[in-house]
Amino acid sequence: MLSIVQAAITAVQPGHLLPHYLRRQGRHLTIGATTYDLNDGRLFLISVGKAAVPMAQAAAAILGDTIDAAIVISKHLPPDHRLPITDYRFFTGDHPTAGEKSVQATTAVADLLAQTRANDLVLCLISGGASALLTQPRIPLPAWQTLNQALLASGCTIQEFNTVRRQLDAVKGGGLARLAAPAPVVSLILSDVIGNDLAAIGSGPTVLTNETPDDALAVLARYGIAAVLGTAVWQTIHTALADFQLPITDYHLPAPTNHIIGSVRQAALASRQSAENSGWTATILTVHLEGEAREAGKFAAALAKELPPGHCAILGGETTVTVRGSGMGGRNLELALAAAIALDGWPDVAVAAFATDGDDGPTGAAGAVVTGETVGYGRNLHLNAPQFIDNNDSYSYFQKLDAAGYGPHLLITGPTGTNVNDLTLIFRNP
Repeated sequence: MLSIVQAAITAVQPGHLLPHYLRRQGRHLTIGATTYDLNDGRLFLISVGKAAVPMAQAAAAILGDTIDAAIVISKHLPPDHRLPITDYRFFTGDHPTAGEKSVQATTAVADLLAQTRANDLVLCLISGGASALLTQPRIPLPAWQTLNQALLASGCTIQEFNTVRRQLDAVKGGGLARLAAPAPVVSLILSDVIGNDLAAIGSGPTVLTNETPDDALAVLARYGIAAVLGTAVWQTIHTALADFQLPITDYHLPAPTNHIIGSVRQAALASRQSAENSGWTATILTVHLEGEAREAGKFAAALAKELPPGHCAILGGETTVTVRGSGMGGRNLELALAAAIALDGWPDVAVAAFATDGDDGPTGAAGAVVTGETVGYGRNLHLNAPQFIDNNDSYSYFQKLDAAGYGPHLLITGPTGTNVNDLTLIFRNP
């Protein structure tokens, strides 16, 4: 199972993906099917997201000294994060809720792009996490952080979350393209959004949308956010939405070009191939899995019970967690624990659920592997699995099992350098 997990992560590494979309011949740069002549202009590179460093390194390996300046904003900086160019700067931003570091990094991007001319080119490399790492909120930062935390805990979908963020953040919903004007913008994007909706990936910094403040208000009303925030913060947000006007620059911006270079489908295909190479009969059932993590876990368990021996089923997507307890967990850990509870006592079945970025919630784990024996191990330690899941404390449950020698259950990969949603792998032992 671990080899199949690794195959999925390897398949969506930027170093594998970027050369298919990015080529250089002298001062001519080909992105996708379009060639850009840089003899009379400059090339600016902006890389933002959890995969920002490896994406920037893969691009710089191809483009070399054609890059005049680069800024990279990431959640983590690996030990070797150098670029083979002269003028570049690295920033670490705040994630999952934007903070001062993200604002400062975004200000540096705005300052760099203020010098662009029409014959320049801005190449943006965008991956999941960019929504928090690249930000210019239209409201005070404390109110912005309170809103983001309320939305994270509400159970809203990532699409709904981004609908709100695009209306209250000047760099989202095409804001990065506005900063780059009059230079054209081309983006290469690692998708962490189900269905690859361009406007939702990183909240669409290079995607112009037709959304309105009313769309954001509808999401906030749907999840009762006003009651969670308190009167003062809610009034600040409501006033900002009421005063919002589409920037006049949108009517004459160069149309941004956006390319999806990787998604959860590639990871699912690689996991299927790896499973087949290991002797399993493997099937991808969907790459659009959504909904509450614990309900998805019950669904994964139901599939496990129906699988013929020797079969593997693969689900891709991204679930959500409505936080009701005070424990520590993530969507994949909660999915795995729900599956373990439903599979209690079933022989020869296993479920692995993991985030391809290696970071499931605030836990430091990518996810977990469970079997029909997992909950029985917990009983041996006097652990009540339903109580742990009710407290959103799935990480603690698996950590206690592993510490007692009943493991490993936790999948610990560290930051993987990529980010394309989550995978759930379901096995029936032959």
